[in-house]
Amino acid sequence: MKTLFDKIWDSHVVSSVADGPDQLYIDRHYCHEVTSPQAFQGLRNRNLKVFRPERTICSPDHNIPTKNQELPIEDPISKKQVDTLKNNAEQFGLTYFGLGNKKNGVIHIIGPEQGLTLPGMTIVCGDSHTSTHGAFGAVAFGIGTSEVEMVLATQCVLQPKPKTLRINIEGELSKGVTAKDVVLYVISKVTTGGATGYFIEFAGSVIRNMSMEARMTVCNMSIEMGARGGIIAPDETTFEYVKTRENAPKGKDWDKALEYYKSIVSDSDAVFDKELTFYADDIKPMVTYGTNPGMGMSIDSAIPSLDEIDEAGKVSFIKSLDYMGFKPGEKLEGKSVDYVFLGSCTNGRIEDFRTFASVVKGKKRSENVTCWLVPGSWSVEEQIRKEGLDKIFEQAGFELRQPGCSACLAMNEDKIPSGKYSLSTSNRNFEGRQGPGARTILCGPLVAAYAAINGVITDPRKF
Repeated sequence: MKTLFDKIWDSHVVSSVADGPDQLYIDRHYCHEVTSPQAFQGLRNRNLKVFRPERTICSPDHNIPTKNQELPIEDPISKKQVDTLKNNAEQFGLTYFGLGNKKNGVIHIIGPEQGLTLPGMTIVCGDSHTSTHGAFGAVAFGIGTSEVEMVLATQCVLQPKPKTLRINIEGELSKGVTAKDVVLYVISKVTTGGATGYFIEFAGSVIRNMSMEARMTVCNMSIEMGARGGIIAPDETTFEYVKTRENAPKGKDWDKALEYYKSIVSDSDAVFDKELTFYADDIKPMVTYGTNPGMGMSIDSAIPSLDEIDEAGKVSFIKSLDYMGFKPGEKLEGKSVDYVFLGSCTNGRIEDFRTFASVVKGKKRSENVTCWLVPGSWSVEEQIRKEGLDKIFEQAGFELRQPGCSACLAMNEDKIPSGKYSLSTSNRNFEGRQGPGARTILCGPLVAAYAAINGVITDPRKF
């Protein structure tokens, strides 16, 4: 009578503190340049080694440029961050995929690509969107820098066990609705704090019918509901994706692993602390209008009026709209945009670029839009070229950039100028997230593609 989450968590508990946290064993630790320097310094201060170096994978992604990666990084802060990770990985004997390495890319994209992310694992990284890996039936969550040090030193982390929440999404998605729209819809209903304290299992026919890449998009944004992470039961879609990956078990080891993978599903009589159900018929292409991912609406809707906002939320609602330059009751469909960003750990995979290409093929980029197409890894970039998508982009007037986190969080040169509107396939629209004063509207790759061609926010269902 256990949930999928409970089965994995409980099997990784080394010890428990009475009325306190569990000591949880970690199978895979991903490490990037932003949240790790102090953790490595902490090891040095205590004269400690990395306990199990083969379980930590390092790759810079946040600070790296998406142009001219073969040249030295110009920004001194970014250069120091990236150089520090390289030096730490070398000193402590860790696997490191640096700039110029074809395995480099956004950490939450390269892990699954290389078969380093597998069902039944516990996975951590000093990054909140570690929840992405839950798509494979793994318990994956972000940790802080002090916890990064804890994992490096002991391969364990102290963690209170979250409650369980199952979100069922039933039915069949309408044409023009993507996985990003599904998760933005759910966040708009649950709110950014509605899943705080929970680990979400996504279930239902909509989830079962999704590709692995779509499932990663959904789990990626579970954190935006306040959840500790998101997880999806592994099935034939998962096994098919994982089986041929470089680091997946092979031969008899695969047969043994597969037997285990098939066992990690929620029991039919498992009881969740909370359960919610949503229906595909209610989900349309989505956009956000405010400064958190919960402020989302269907593309043909209007921003709520002040009467629809409760008293406690009115001040932040008005502040958010003032920042965005919007008014209560206003529609966003038809509104001009300045920038379009396709990429990030949310929508930087090959399926996202195929979707974008299917729209822009034979058309031309709108002259008023600057568009950044940033693959999440070199593997994605290679596939784009293999399929000739780069030629489609080029003929339509788009530039394909090099892999990295890019404009998702503007820790590199890819910053949206102050006051400009960015239609972004990333995961957060906080004030200044994409650059000081930048105004971010979150969307899926279809909505982004039509805006890049038309220059305005466009409902893909009309084409």
